[in-house]
Amino acid sequence: MKNKYFFKLMFISFFLCSQKDDMLYKLTMENFMDIYNVSRETYDKLKLCQQALCEWQNKFNLVSKNSLEDAWNRHFLDSAQLFPLIPATARSLVDLGSGAGFPGIVLAVMSAERTPYLKFTLVESTAKKTVYLNYLKKICKCENIKVVNQRIENLINNKFDVVTARALTSLNQLLAYAYPLLNKNGLCLFPKGKSFELEIKEAQKKWIFEYQSVQSQTSTDSVVLIVKNIKPIRRS
Repeated sequence: MKNKYFFKLMFISFFLCSQKDDMLYKLTMENFMDIYNVSRETYDKLKLCQQALCEWQNKFNLVSKNSLEDAWNRHFLDSAQLFPLIPATARSLVDLGSGAGFPGIVLAVMSAERTPYLKFTLVESTAKKTVYLNYLKKICKCENIKVVNQRIENLINNKFDVVTARALTSLNQLLAYAYPLLNKNGLCLFPKGKSFELEIKEAQKKWIFEYQSVQSQTSTDSVVLIVKNIKPIRRS
């Protein structure tokens, strides 16, 4: 079933690529619900998270001030576009450096309706941000979320089907984080900006991996990298 929504996303990507300017495709409520096949209840939960972001921003400085005004497009839609890329067989997902909940909270809210069997682990080292993440979990009534307050390096003896991270660090470092966490057939979903090709070249100096780039829905300069079969390059 997810292929159906994947092709819808490809249509949006085509629309973006056809624009001369870096123009955002601003989805209406009806379009959002149709493309992602979610209910009004799920949409309302995401809008509730957006309201919470505005209310908590002054306390915790969760996102950049410049992006807060257009948070729905800059953060929520940018996170939601990962959902159709999650394999239907996935049962566990870890979001590294969850921060304000992007993409982890957004994906978990969508998954609660569409794929309730998928469990989310949100990893965040800053204690005050985990307070915020747990608040979102509570108001959205998402039982599929576990918030972990610790450093990524300390997340040992855990394996996941999917690893996500957004605006966290370079691809090279993300692969170092993801490698010990991925199940055998697992994959990573990493939104990346216009320097993604350079990041790939740098990462290939230390890692062997397969990847596919999918055009971002929110910026013509950005992509989502789907990465799998990660192996470190062994130096003799």
